[in-house]
Amino acid sequence: MGINPQDFRLYVVRPTLKKLGKWSPSLENLLLGSAALASQLGMELKCDIGVGVYKIRAELHHRVWDEFLAFDADLASKVRGFASQREFLANPDMELAINLAYATAIAWGVYALNHADIPEDANNTEALAKCWHQHFRTQDHLKPEHFVAGFRSLQPDKKVIVAA
Repeated sequence: MGINPQDFRLYVVRPTLKKLGKWSPSLENLLLGSAALASQLGMELKCDIGVGVYKIRAELHHRVWDEFLAFDADLASKVRGFASQREFLANPDMELAINLAYATAIAWGVYALNHADIPEDANNTEALAKCWHQHFRTQDHLKPEHFVAGFRSLQPDKKVIVAA
Protein backbone atom coordinates (compact mmCIF):
# COMPACT_ATOMS: atom_id res chain seq x y z
CA MET A 1 0.00 0.00 0.00
CA GLY A 2 1.33 3.43 -0.94
CA ILE A 3 0.77 6.84 0.60
CA ASN A 4 -2.62 8.50 0.42
CA PRO A 5 -2.30 11.08 -2.40
CA GLN A 6 -4.07 13.87 -0.52
CA ASP A 7 -1.97 13.27 2.58
CA PHE A 8 1.19 13.30 0.46
CA ARG A 9 0.07 16.55 -1.15
CA LEU A 10 -0.94 18.29 2.10
CA TYR A 11 1.68 16.97 4.51
CA VAL A 12 4.76 16.51 2.32
CA VAL A 13 4.76 18.25 -1.06
CA ARG A 14 3.03 21.50 -0.16
CA PRO A 15 4.90 22.24 3.08
CA THR A 16 8.23 21.31 1.51
CA LEU A 17 7.71 23.62 -1.45
CA LYS A 18 6.48 26.41 0.83
CA LYS A 19 9.57 26.11 3.05
CA LEU A 20 11.70 26.37 -0.08
CA GLY A 21 9.69 29.41 -1.20
CA LYS A 22 8.83 27.61 -4.46
CA TRP A 23 5.19 26.56 -4.03
CA SER A 24 2.70 26.81 -6.84
CA PRO A 25 -0.34 24.65 -7.64
CA SER A 26 1.32 23.48 -10.86
CA LEU A 27 4.58 22.51 -9.21
CA GLU A 28 2.66 20.72 -6.48
CA ASN A 29 0.73 18.71 -9.08
CA LEU A 30 3.90 18.05 -11.07
CA LEU A 31 5.68 16.58 -8.04
CA LEU A 32 2.64 14.58 -6.99
CA GLY A 33 2.41 13.13 -10.50
CA SER A 34 6.15 12.45 -10.59
CA ALA A 35 5.92 10.40 -7.39
CA ALA A 36 2.76 8.66 -8.56
CA LEU A 37 4.41 7.46 -11.73
CA ALA A 38 7.80 6.66 -10.22
CA SER A 39 6.66 4.55 -7.27
CA GLN A 40 2.88 4.62 -7.08
CA LEU A 41 3.42 6.93 -4.10
CA GLY A 42 5.75 4.66 -2.21
CA MET A 43 4.74 1.16 -3.24
CA GLU A 44 8.42 0.44 -3.92
CA LEU A 45 11.25 2.53 -2.50
CA LYS A 46 14.31 0.92 -4.10
CA CYS A 47 14.84 -0.60 -7.50
CA ASP A 48 17.34 -0.53 -10.35
CA ILE A 49 16.13 2.85 -11.62
CA GLY A 50 16.40 4.83 -8.41
CA VAL A 51 15.59 5.29 -4.75
CA GLY A 52 12.62 6.63 -2.85
CA VAL A 53 9.16 7.78 -3.74
CA TYR A 54 10.52 9.69 -6.77
CA LYS A 55 13.02 6.98 -7.88
CA ILE A 56 15.94 9.38 -8.04
CA ARG A 57 19.28 7.84 -9.02
CA ALA A 58 22.34 8.53 -6.88
CA GLU A 59 24.08 10.23 -9.82
CA LEU A 60 21.16 12.59 -10.35
CA HIS A 61 20.96 13.31 -6.62
CA HIS A 62 24.63 14.30 -6.65
CA ARG A 63 24.16 16.44 -9.77
CA VAL A 64 21.39 18.42 -8.05
CA TRP A 65 23.85 19.21 -5.27
CA ASP A 66 26.98 19.75 -7.38
CA GLU A 67 25.48 21.59 -10.34
CA PHE A 68 22.59 23.48 -8.76
CA LEU A 69 22.43 23.75 -4.97
CA ALA A 70 26.18 24.35 -4.58
CA PHE A 71 25.69 27.75 -6.22
CA ASP A 72 23.01 28.98 -3.81
CA ALA A 73 24.08 28.69 -0.18
CA ASP A 74 20.72 29.80 1.25
CA LEU A 75 18.76 27.32 -0.83
CA ALA A 76 21.27 24.55 -0.13
CA SER A 77 20.88 25.23 3.57
CA LYS A 78 17.08 24.95 3.32
CA VAL A 79 17.34 21.64 1.46
CA ARG A 80 19.97 20.30 3.87
CA GLY A 81 17.63 21.31 6.70
CA PHE A 82 15.16 18.65 5.55
CA ALA A 83 17.78 15.89 5.94
CA SER A 84 18.46 14.00 9.14
CA GLN A 85 21.72 14.86 10.87
CA ARG A 86 23.36 11.45 11.05
CA GLU A 87 22.04 9.51 8.08
CA PHE A 88 22.75 12.30 5.63
CA LEU A 89 26.42 12.31 6.62
CA ALA A 90 26.70 8.51 6.58
CA ASN A 91 24.65 7.79 3.45
CA PRO A 92 23.08 10.84 1.79
CA ASP A 93 21.35 8.79 -0.92
CA MET A 94 19.42 6.86 1.75
CA GLU A 95 17.65 10.13 2.63
CA LEU A 96 15.79 9.77 -0.68
CA ALA A 97 14.12 6.63 0.67
CA ILE A 98 13.61 7.47 4.33
CA ASN A 99 12.82 11.18 4.24
CA LEU A 100 9.86 12.31 2.14
CA ALA A 101 10.43 16.04 2.57
CA TYR A 102 14.09 15.75 1.60
CA ALA A 103 13.21 13.57 -1.42
CA THR A 104 10.60 16.13 -2.46
CA ALA A 105 13.12 18.96 -2.18
CA ILE A 106 15.57 17.03 -4.35
CA ALA A 107 12.81 16.15 -6.85
CA TRP A 108 12.05 19.86 -7.13
CA GLY A 109 15.80 20.36 -7.53
CA VAL A 110 15.82 18.02 -10.53
CA TYR A 111 13.32 20.26 -12.31
CA ALA A 112 15.23 23.39 -11.24
CA LEU A 113 18.58 21.93 -12.34
CA ASN A 114 17.10 21.27 -15.77
CA HIS A 115 15.58 24.78 -15.97
CA ALA A 116 12.14 23.26 -16.43
CA ASP A 117 9.46 25.65 -17.57
CA ILE A 118 6.66 24.67 -15.18
CA PRO A 119 3.24 25.00 -16.84
CA GLU A 120 1.11 27.74 -15.33
CA ASP A 121 -2.17 25.82 -15.52
CA ALA A 122 -2.18 23.26 -12.70
CA ASN A 123 -5.17 21.55 -14.34
CA ASN A 124 -3.38 20.97 -17.65
CA THR A 125 -2.27 17.42 -16.98
CA GLU A 126 -0.95 17.02 -20.52
CA ALA A 127 1.37 20.05 -20.13
CA LEU A 128 2.56 18.73 -16.76
CA ALA A 129 3.18 15.37 -18.42
CA LYS A 130 5.30 16.96 -21.15
CA CYS A 131 7.33 18.83 -18.53
CA TRP A 132 7.85 15.60 -16.58
CA HIS A 133 8.79 13.69 -19.75
CA GLN A 134 11.34 16.29 -20.76
CA HIS A 135 12.97 16.84 -17.36
CA PHE A 136 12.29 14.00 -14.92
CA ARG A 137 11.45 10.76 -16.70
CA THR A 138 13.26 7.88 -14.97
CA GLN A 139 12.73 5.22 -17.64
CA ASP A 140 13.19 5.67 -21.37
CA HIS A 141 10.09 3.71 -22.35
CA LEU A 142 7.73 5.96 -20.39
CA LYS A 143 5.70 8.51 -22.33
CA PRO A 144 3.66 11.55 -21.28
CA GLU A 145 0.53 9.39 -21.46
CA HIS A 146 1.91 7.29 -18.60
CA PHE A 147 2.20 10.41 -16.43
CA VAL A 148 -1.36 11.44 -17.27
CA ALA A 149 -2.72 7.98 -16.46
CA GLY A 150 -0.70 7.75 -13.25
CA PHE A 151 -1.75 11.18 -12.06
CA ARG A 152 -5.40 10.66 -12.86
CA SER A 153 -5.38 7.30 -11.09
CA LEU A 154 -4.73 9.20 -7.85
CA GLN A 155 -8.03 11.01 -8.13
CA PRO A 156 -11.15 8.95 -7.37
CA ASP A 157 -13.29 11.09 -9.67
CA LYS A 158 -10.53 11.26 -12.35
CA LYS A 159 -10.29 15.05 -12.12
CA VAL A 160 -7.17 16.95 -11.26
CA ILE A 161 -7.34 18.42 -7.80
CA VAL A 162 -5.86 21.88 -7.84
CA ALA A 163 -3.96 22.78 -4.73
CA ALA A 164 -5.29 25.66 -2.71
